[in-house]
Parts: sequence; structure tokens; C-alpha cells
Amino acid sequence: MGRAEERRARQKSARKARKGAKKGAKKTGIRRFFTWKMVLGYFLSLGLLLVGGFIALYIWVDVPNANALAKAEANIYKYSDGSIMARTGKVNRESVPLSKIPKDVQHTFVAAENKDFYSDPGVSFTGTARGMINTLLGRGKQGGSTITQQYVKNYYLSQEQTVSRKLKELVISLKVDQQMSKDDILAGYINTSFYGRDAYGIQAAARAYYNKDVQKLSVGEGAYLAALLQAPSQYDYSVAGPNGKRLVKQRWNYVLDNMVQKHWLDPGKREGMKFPKPLDPRPVPGMDGQTGYFVEAAKQELYKSGVSEDELAAGGWTITLNIDKKKQKALERAVRTQLTDDLKPKTRPVDKHAQVGAVSVNPKNGAIVAMYGGAGATKHWMNNATREDYQPASTFKPLILAAALENDSTTRDGTKITANTIYDGDSGRPVKDASGNNVGFAPPNEDHKDYGPITVQTAMNNSVNSVFAQMAQDVGLEKVKKTATALGMNPKAGGFDVAPAMSLGVMGASPQDMAGVYATLDNHGEKVTPSIIKSAVKGDQRAELPDTTGGEVISRTAADSVTSVLTGVVDKGTGTAVRQEGQAVAGKTGTSDDNKSAWFTGYTPNLVTSVGMFGEGQGGKQVTLTGTGGGGRVNGGGYPAEIWAAYMKAALDGQGSARFDLDTDMGAAVPPPSSTSPTTPPTSESSEPTTSAPPTSETPTTPPTPTTTPPTTPPTSGGKPSTGTTTPPTTPPTTPTDTRGVRLGPPGRHG
Repeated sequence: MGRAEERRARQKSARKARKGAKKGAKKTGIRRFFTWKMVLGYFLSLGLLLVGGFIALYIWVDVPNANALAKAEANIYKYSDGSIMARTGKVNRESVPLSKIPKDVQHTFVAAENKDFYSDPGVSFTGTARGMINTLLGRGKQGGSTITQQYVKNYYLSQEQTVSRKLKELVISLKVDQQMSKDDILAGYINTSFYGRDAYGIQAAARAYYNKDVQKLSVGEGAYLAALLQAPSQYDYSVAGPNGKRLVKQRWNYVLDNMVQKHWLDPGKREGMKFPKPLDPRPVPGMDGQTGYFVEAAKQELYKSGVSEDELAAGGWTITLNIDKKKQKALERAVRTQLTDDLKPKTRPVDKHAQVGAVSVNPKNGAIVAMYGGAGATKHWMNNATREDYQPASTFKPLILAAALENDSTTRDGTKITANTIYDGDSGRPVKDASGNNVGFAPPNEDHKDYGPITVQTAMNNSVNSVFAQMAQDVGLEKVKKTATALGMNPKAGGFDVAPAMSLGVMGASPQDMAGVYATLDNHGEKVTPSIIKSAVKGDQRAELPDTTGGEVISRTAADSVTSVLTGVVDKGTGTAVRQEGQAVAGKTGTSDDNKSAWFTGYTPNLVTSVGMFGEGQGGKQVTLTGTGGGGRVNGGGYPAEIWAAYMKAALDGQGSARFDLDTDMGAAVPPPSSTSPTTPPTSESSEPTTSAPPTSETPTTPPTPTTTPPTTPPTSGGKPSTGTTTPPTTPPTTPTDTRGVRLGPPGRHG
């Protein structure tokens, strides 16, 4: 063997020795755990552990119920023209279906937050990991979540920044993406996000920033609202500083550029777009003034229609009312100028007691176009327009005539009751039944005035109690009540008993009730039920509101005949204060005994309005109105009629005059024959009337005796409160009475 070969052999032997020694040496320290095989094993084990843990987490975590804040919504109340009246609820949110959000506005949110939303699995693992790392490092809120994850955070979870919340968000988002469509997820995200200005959801944001409904948003406005979500307070352009305005414009441009990139926006259209500056912040309408009355009245209607209190309290309803802004302002102005400006409660204590309620109704569809409930819901808790605790007094008399005409009723001697039928109009005349026996009721007329034999028309003009008390008996009290309730009065109202005193309007009724009754007369006997709600919608749900107009409740002839008679009240009777040149008006005054209430309810062919004035003392006690405004008794032809006239003149301004289309041959609206002569009237000892043509004059000048001819001049009424006083009868009544001279029944009422 040569030297070279020997050297190589020694080197090879040395290498084997060193390798053997190295192999036999024991590993110490950290090297024992980090061979490449071990490191690989660690990673594989960690991966399996994470996968197993995630699978366990996926199985363990369910999609929870929505959190309270996500479900909380406001109820929005609107005027008939769509403008906002009020918002109720702690959270200003009104969810809308995606179908109501323009498609290009939908795309602005996707472009702003998650361009790949329509194709992603619902989560961004890298974004979530980055968010958890930043959370652990205390770097605060971080972006990177998908729209699905943000929706999950808003709707199911909370806004806290913790690793556990992030893990739940990840799992729930994966499940939600599998269980829900992309459109539903997008709708949920847009409706639950906070936009600043106390606005949750896009509908509230559209109103807060642009004062419009979401359907009317432009793509530029949608892009601004989408941009807001990154920093709602900082990006509110109206209050932002220079840097905030610069940043929100940058963000706005970013959104639109992404839309172009995704082919959702035409580049040419994008080029010409200008930043849509939002409106300045506006205060949210409250419950002061008449608004509180409107909202409460609307709630009561919704409850009756089947919407539960819990459903309404959950929010999300858009409730559009029939209230017409112009007419509402006119009604409030009429009350102020005709009454409240005339009151001096500091020097006249009685003036503190004056309350007014009024309702104005379209007789064609029952819409309540104006309502006056009082000084304001935050000042006077009860809505005077809907309260039923005061008596309608003589505004009930037309319903007695309606019952007589509808039932073809006759007097005790078999004569058919019409506008020309003559009754004994003496004050305190005992009411008799069909056999001629006294029924124990003999109401006095106003100021105990005797009218002698007068026609029904004249009795209505002058609101003669004795005539209508006898007529109610002739018709039948049950039939009178049946007709009254069919027309719209509440049969359950206090005092609505089948008794002779019913003829004086002693039951309870509200201005809304009486407006409905007279609207039915105006609508030719077709039922009209006043309603303050035009529509009530929550998302795709619509409240089933009852019909406001129905079938015939009395014949057209009967209804039109009453209307014809009531035109005489305005032309020659107690309602002359409401006469308007060229405008047909029918109506009736009412003044209760002790002057606790006074009314005027009247109508034109196109509008019905009922005004009630009530004396309300401390604790809601009913007190007299006498002396209000510095006058005497407050008649229905005074303040109530003057409020009615001032309102109706403004409400009908520009609509032109209108005439009633009446199917009748009786009443003041029908021209009398050219020559007629009345038959012999009944004597004061008999209530059997005969039929005659109208007398040549229907207005008495002096109180006649029972044997005189029909009177010629009406008693003074209308204008400011009368200073006259009531004089007791000079002879005692033959039947038991109270201190007011009313026989066997409630106190006498007058017109």
C-alpha cells in the first residue's frame, strides 16, 4: 500500500471515530426538543389542536338570539304629507327591507366595507387574526372584518374588544353565512349599524342627514352614509373640523372608486359626481303641543285594529296620520284667536276652567284632518277631542229627527213626522205616551221660553226641548238609541240610558263621536267612522285598519232631510254665527244644563267639524262655563260656533263654494211652495200635531202663549256669551222636580 492510500485510510478511520463519538454523545439543554423532526411534530400537533379546538368551538357555539339594542326600534309618526311629526322609543331605528333600498345604494356599503362580500365565506381569517393580535397588544379597535362579521357583532354580540368575542364572532359568522342569504345579511348590516346623530339603520340616517326616506337616496348620498360607518362622529360633515371633512371626502371617493372597479358605477357618471353635503342637525320632534294627543289617539286606533301594545312597544312602525298640516294650523289658530286670546285666567278664575276639543273630518273617507285636544299633551293630560265624559246636549236633537224619518214615525194621532209637523213648543210641557198619559218628564226650554205651536223646523232652529222630548217618545226611545248608535254614538258612554231624558243629550260623547255622526249624515246615510291613521307599516307588515266608510245605516232620504233641516239652524236659528256667504252649511248648537258644556257641530258638503267647550275644574270636576270671557252663559252659538266659523273659513279657503246634493222634499234647504196656509195648530192641552207648510216667518220676537200663532223671531244666540239669566217658572210643576225645575229626570238641557 502506498503512502497516499495509507493516509486516506487513516483519515477515513478518524472520521468514523468522530462520527461514532458524536452519535454516542448525550444531548443536553434546549437542543433535546428542537430537532427538525420534533419541530415539525410540534407544528403538526399544534395544528391538530387548533383544528380540534375550532371544531369543538364550532359545535359548542350556537347562533344566539338578537341582542336588545339590535331589535330596538323607534316608531315614526308622520303628517299626511309624509313629513315627520314625532319619533317615539329609546332607539332611533326603523328597519327597512332591502327591496326599499336602491340597488346602487346597497353597493355603496359593499364597496366601502367588503368588496368581495358576495363571494366570500362570511369571514376574513387574516383580518380576524390581526384583530385578535392587536387586541392582545392593546392597540384598540381594528378593522378588517367582513360585512357578515360586522352584522354578527351588531346583531348578536356586543361592541367589546376581547379575544373571546372575536372567536365567537368568527364561528357565528360562518354559521350565519351558511344559514342566511347575502341579501338578508346585507340588509341586517345596513339596518343595525350606527351612523351618528342618534341614528341607527339607514332609514333613520337618511332622515337625519338628508331629510328623506331611504328610497329617495342618490348613489352619492348613499356613499356618504356608507363612509360614515368608519367614524360616525368624526365624519359628520356639518360639524367636522377641516381634517374630518378632508377624511370623509377621501373615504367618499374611495367608496365610489371601488364601485367603478366592481362595475357597479359607470365611470362617466362617477366623473361628474359632486360631494352631497348633508343638512345641519335638527332637533327630534317631541310630544309637546298637539303632537302628544295625535300619538296617543293613533295608538288607541292601532290597538283596536289588532296591533298589541307589546308589538307597538317593540318599535319599527311608520305610522302616517291623516292630519293635514294646513288645516291643523288653521284649527289651532281659530281656538287661539276666538277663545284663548279672550281669556284672562289671572283676573277671572272661571277662565281657568275653559277647555276646548275639536275634530275635523273628511266625510268622504272618514279621515281626521285636524284635531284640537287642549293646551298641549304635556300641559293638559286628557285629549278633549276624544273624551266622552261631557254631554252633547242639543247636538243630539238631529238624531231624534233622523230616527223619526228613518222609522216613518208618527205623532200620537198618527200623523207622519216631517219638518213641517207642528208640535206644542211650550216650556215644561209634560211628555205623553201613545195613550195620552204623562211619562213623568217635562223639560223646560232655554230661559223657560214658550213657543206655542211650532213646526219641527222652527223647533230645530231654536233648539226647543219640549218638542224633541215629545218626538223621542213618539218615535220610541229604543229606536232613537238604535239610530243614534248606528250613526256613530257610543252606546256604552255614560248616561246613555233608554229614558225620556235621553232626548236632551244627557249621555257622554266626544267631539270625535259627534263629528262621525254628522259626517254620516253629510255622507247621505253611509256610515263614516273618523280615523286619525292613514297607514301603519313595519317593514313588509301592514296593519289591517278597519274600514272608515261602510254601508247605509239610515236611508239617504232620511239623512238628507236632516241636513236640509239643519241648514235652517244656520240660516235662521241658533247657529247664525257660522254663516258663510255662498257656502252651504248645516249644523247644530248645544248647551248643557248648568252650562258645563257648549257645542257646535256642523258641516259643509266636503268637511265636518265638531267643537266642544267644557268646564273643567280641579281634579277633572265638571264645572259651569258661565262667566267665561267676562260674559254670561256660554251658548253653543257663542265661542264654539265662532271657533268653527274661523277654522272652516281658513280650511276651505281656495276650494270654492259647494252646495249640498240632497234627495229630499222637506226642510229649510227646500224652497217652500208659493202659497200655503197652515192647518189649525193643536192646543196647549194636546201634543197631537197636524201637518202644515212652513209658516211665513219662523222666528219669534216675544214668548207666545199656548194659543198664539207660530213665532216669528228666534231667541238671541251666537256671538259672545249671553248675559241673560235663567228665570224659574212662575207656577210650580205638577210632577216632582229638582232645584232646576226639571221633572223626574236629569237637569233640563238647552240649545
